[in-house]
Amino acid sequence: MKKIFTLCIASISIAAYSQTPDELPELIPVTINQKTGYIDQKGNTIVKPEYNIAMLFSEDCHLLNSPNENVRIFGTSDYATAEKNMIVYRINKLGERVYQYKSEDKGKCTLQYEPQQYNAFVVNGFYGLISKKSIDDKKYDNFVISPAYQSLYILDGDTDDPMIIAVLDDKFGIINKKNEVIIPFIYEDIKTNLSWKTAHLFEVSTNGKDYFYINKNNHSYNISGIK
Repeated sequence: MKKIFTLCIASISIAAYSQTPDELPELIPVTINQKTGYIDQKGNTIVKPEYNIAMLFSEDCHLLNSPNENVRIFGTSDYATAEKNMIVYRINKLGERVYQYKSEDKGKCTLQYEPQQYNAFVVNGFYGLISKKSIDDKKYDNFVISPAYQSLYILDGDTDDPMIIAVLDDKFGIINKKNEVIIPFIYEDIKTNLSWKTAHLFEVSTNGKDYFYINKNNHSYNISGIK
């Protein structure tokens, strides 16, 4: 196993990416002492940490399609979902609670599914990347990335050039389809959620318990600023 991993490391290049502030959300969730609030891109506290759960500012299709026309506005990406004391709200970018969820307001989501162009494929216990076309053509040995990882997970987002969570030597990182390292293999976990698709951020942990957001330059966001 070590030999295979060593060969894999030798074949991986480091990708240098720049990420502009316009690509990132105005407000980013941050958790302090198990309570979550929001900071801006400079690390200034905008919404104090008081919520048990606070999500990224993004659309809620249930509210966008609500039978109650008056609450549909709260389903737009100008609002975020946050929970405190078992009560779920939509809050605005000033931290004001503008709507409390009601079951009767829930509409039906009709999201359009966009299939991935690449799939993880396992050979002898190791994961590589293969195109959907190769699978359709039954060319299972036509790898985009040769099998050398403990795990691969393709994140939702750009289906042509996806971000991929990879595990190597029991550490999590991010690679692209060229096998370039976007985020180094230094994390205990990276969540397989929609944070990349929604906000161009990854939610990571260095201890497997406490999570925070980083951008694709591996800059982390916390109340003291960007690190």
